[in-house]
Order: sequence, then C-alpha cells, then structure tokens
Amino acid sequence: MPAERLDPELPGPFAVGRYAKELRTYLRGRAKVLLLGEVVNLRRARANTYFELRDAEGAVPCAIWNEQLDRLELDGSLADGVEVVAGGGLDYYPGSATSSPSFHFRVTHLRLAGEGDLLAELQQRRRRLEADGLFQPQKQLARPALPKTIGVVTARGSAACRDLLAGLERRGWRGTIVWADAPVQDRRAAPRIAAALRALAEQERVEVAVVCRGGGSLADLWAFCDESLCRTVALLRLPVISAIGHESDRTLLDDVAAVSCSTPTHAAEELVGIDVRAAHAELRVWSSSVGRSARVAIRTRGQRLAELARGPGRAIRAERARLHQLLREVRASSARGLATRRELAARHALVVARKGRATQAALEDADLGLRRLAGAIAGRSRGAMGSEAERLEGFELAVRGHDPQRTLERGYALVEDDAGEPITSARVARERRSLRVRFADDAVRARIEEGTDE
Repeated sequence: MPAERLDPELPGPFAVGRYAKELRTYLRGRAKVLLLGEVVNLRRARANTYFELRDAEGAVPCAIWNEQLDRLELDGSLADGVEVVAGGGLDYYPGSATSSPSFHFRVTHLRLAGEGDLLAELQQRRRRLEADGLFQPQKQLARPALPKTIGVVTARGSAACRDLLAGLERRGWRGTIVWADAPVQDRRAAPRIAAALRALAEQERVEVAVVCRGGGSLADLWAFCDESLCRTVALLRLPVISAIGHESDRTLLDDVAAVSCSTPTHAAEELVGIDVRAAHAELRVWSSSVGRSARVAIRTRGQRLAELARGPGRAIRAERARLHQLLREVRASSARGLATRRELAARHALVVARKGRATQAALEDADLGLRRLAGAIAGRSRGAMGSEAERLEGFELAVRGHDPQRTLERGYALVEDDAGEPITSARVARERRSLRVRFADDAVRARIEEGTDE
C-alpha cells in the first residue's frame, strides 16, 4: 500500500466559512485610504454600483452603495474614463453555499479629481520616471537639421495642425509628412498615441516625429501624462518632439521628449533647423557675389595673361642680342688669349731648358755625395752591430740566471694551489690543504695531513 500522505505543519484545519469571516474582519480592519485613478467598466446593479479604478501600474475593483452614490449628486458625471478620488477601505464578501465570494474596495467617498490631485499624481509620476533615468535618452538622440521625412501625431484639421503646417511652410520645407492617426483629445488616447509613435519608429525613412495638440486644462491633457506612453517614448530610437498645449502647459511627455516646444510654430523651427527660404535667399546673394567676383577676376587675369604673352617675345629678342654681343666678345678675347699663351709658352720653354741643365749638374753632385755617405754609414753600422751583439749576449746570461726553471733544475720545487697560484707561506698551505708541487720535469699533487706545530 502507498505511504500515507501527511499534512504540513500548519494550524487548522478550519472550516472555510469561519476562515472567510475572519478574513473579512481582518480586511475591514485595515486603514482607510484615498485612491486616485480612472474609472473603467462602470455598471450599476440593484444595490451597488461597481467599477474598476485604474492607472498605468494596476487596478482595484471598487463598489459603492447606490444610496451613497445618489447622495453625492455627481449629476451623471461619473463615467468610464473619468479621473476620480475615491475614499474607503478593503472589504470582502465571504459568500455562501450558493453564492460566490468577492473582494472589492468599499467606496464611502467619491469625487471628481481636481487640478491639485492631478498635479500631485503628476509629480509622483515625474519622480518615478526621473529615478529610472528616462528623461535623458531622447535628448541624447541626434536630430537632422533638414529632415526629408517627418512623422506627425495630431488631429488633422485642428488649429495646432494648421499652425504646424504653416510653420513648416514659412521655413520653406518641402519634405514628406507621414501622418499617424491617433486621437489627441480623449483622456484614454495614450495607448493609441504610443502605438502610433511605435509605428512611425518602425519606418526607417521617418527621421523625426512630433506630437502636436492645442491647449486645455490639465485634465484635458492628462493623456500626455500617461506613464506608459512616456516610457514608450523614452525608449524609442526615433527623436520625438512634444508640442502640447500653450506656453504655460507642462505635461509629462514634455519632460521625456527630445525637445519640448511651447507652440506648434516653435515645433516647426525645431523640426527643421534650417530656414530653407532664408538659406535660398542667402545662397542667391552669395551666388551673385561669386559671379561678379568671377567675371572681374577673369577679366583682370585675361589682361595680365595678354601682357605676359607678349613678354616672352620681347625677352627672347633682348636675350638674343645680348648673346650675340657676348659671342663677339668671347671670340675676340679668345684670340687675344691664344696669342698671349703662345708667347708665354715660348718663354717658359727657354726657362725650363736652362733649369734642366742646372738640375742635371746638381743631380750628379748629389749622387756623388750619397755614394760617399753610404760608405761611411756601412762602416759605422758594422762596428755598432758588433757592440750590440756583445751587450745582448750579456743580457741573455743575466736572464737565464733568473729563470725559475733553472732554479727547479738545481733541485728546488715550486708549491702552487689548484688554480696554479704560488703558495708563499705555511699558513696559506694549511688553509688550502690540497697542493701541487712542481719540479723541473713534472708536477705532483700533495695534501697537508698535520696541523700547525706549536
């Protein structure tokens, strides 16, 4: 038989009804709070009105007694998409044998959200986005100064759209606009705006996008404060320019976008960084100036070239005349030089002949003197060589007398260490212990066996 399954070490078991009632007591004991969110799935039942309170991060099921709701006198303004502040606490219906349990936030106070509530929520969202570092990615994207294709998210035919197109027209821009259809008036338009921007970012030809809308209250512009929309824009590869509302309006999208513009006209200037019309006018001015300068330069340089073209002929003629004159002078100078050189050569020949005869006589006298000097040197050399031979023989005898080998041949011995260095004292011999004794015919090894004698 299989082993019996043991229950875990937990309290109980309790009856489920008892536990459900304890759970209700526990939840009702939680602190009452105020919640801010958007009403979704509003429906009125026999005793309660049910709805969900949502924002970008989650949702809570809510319920309010119809009697309480009627006393609030909201005049039918409570509907899906409305931003409200709901006060109350947690509640739990334990159910029964025939009905299902349910959890909800029991609303005891309900009012439409005002500017102050929205501003407080806006600040909280702004702090969360800033803490996540989502205000910088868009601002670090490079934007072209003169884009070819611009993506636009706006309501076509609106005043903001007309102002944007008029601004682009004044800049002289003639590129392509890719329209992204998305509502910009509805408070629940944020997901569709985010989807439109993602679609624009998927088109490689779109270089920059703009979200454009006219002014209004913070509640009217609340879709552009949606946290999911802002996170989507912050992570797009496409630079997004925000042109929402008027100068005094500030949405969360303005903080996340690459550039925040106060008006659609300002957005047109940021989209197209170059005033094409002004650039064309300036280019025409420069082109005209360059044309005039070119014509003046061509005329001036043509005149100069004409002058230079005549110059080589004049220079060649002058140079030819100078060369002819130099040639005549060279010929005359050469003739005079040749005559002078012939006369000098004849004189030099006579002088050389006389000097040759004198030199011959001097050479004969010098030869006789050299023969006499050679005889005298030979005689002196023979005498000096005999004296030097005797002196060298005496030196040889003295060297042989001091040769250590001669000393060894007389019966002496030379004591050396293993390196061949002579040992000159008994103390050193005792330190070395191993010795080498060299005689005249050979060497033998020796070892000191006894210590020092006292």
